[in-house]
Amino acid sequence: PQMELEALRSIYEGDLCFRELSPVSFQYRIGENGDPKAFLIEVSWPETYPQTAPVISMDAFFNNTISSAIKRSILEKLMVEVEANLGTAMTYTLFEYAKDNKELFMENQPVNTVTSVSNSIAIGTPDVPASKKKEKKEQLSKTQKRKLADKTDNKGELPRGWNWVDVIK
Repeated sequence: PQMELEALRSIYEGDLCFRELSPVSFQYRIGENGDPKAFLIEVSWPETYPQTAPVISMDAFFNNTISSAIKRSILEKLMVEVEANLGTAMTYTLFEYAKDNKELFMENQPVNTVTSVSNSIAIGTPDVPASKKKEKKEQLSKTQKRKLADKTDNKGELPRGWNWVDVIK
């Protein structure tokens, strides 16, 4: 994997979404910062990689707003990709596959994967469960409040243009 490591470093050089946690562990953020559909994938290589599958995790704190059903489905789709690429350097492939399929991964999960009605509400309209969740979790720490105040203009309004897409790159 040494060659793959160097390749990853050169491919993602300057890419703010990519983070090398260690020479065998990488994180990639799929989606822009502030994108409600953004998620983080962590790929770690066991010693026998790439003959054996890398460990793919979505346990990063960044993903704590994503329902476990969606995480599971993303990981399942990634594992299919892993099996198709066993024996080859696949970390880049996995990150790119996740990027290409971000919308698909994060679209409201098809209802047939959901058993109970309460789950489908949580998956369907994002604004309904968010308000329910917020009522329970209103105790923010001082730093969280400060961060929120910095992000917004202290009235809870996001700054104009926070969700604009940068057309000229």
